[in-house]
Amino acid sequence: MDEKGLLELWNTKRTQIINAQIAPTLMLIGVFVLAALGVFENATDGAKYLTIGVAAATGILAIISQYAAIREAEVLLIDLKRIENSSELAKRIAQSRGLLSLSAIAIVGLGIAIFALVVWAVLG
Repeated sequence: MDEKGLLELWNTKRTQIINAQIAPTLMLIGVFVLAALGVFENATDGAKYLTIGVAAATGILAIISQYAAIREAEVLLIDLKRIENSSELAKRIAQSRGLLSLSAIAIVGLGIAIFALVVWAVLG
């Protein structure tokens, strides 16, 4: 694959990571609004557990999608480094392995922390 194809694939992977955050963000907004309004205080246990379950499923699927895109992007960086006479942009992107690794750690760590906060907000 040539440099242009790899750069296009890089942008696709970045877009996948960003798009995978949309559904969990909308879910968290809903949980936040309901918690702020005190809806969970009078909700049935079933409704609370359903909320936690849906939040967990949404978050887990997003983390898996983001992590897969990051793993693929890490391999893409290796291919990008192998290109001779590449542009400065390609060289800079090829040096992004550390940021990708940090992103993977942050996605998992923040996902766990946010899920704990969701459980706290729903169950009180």
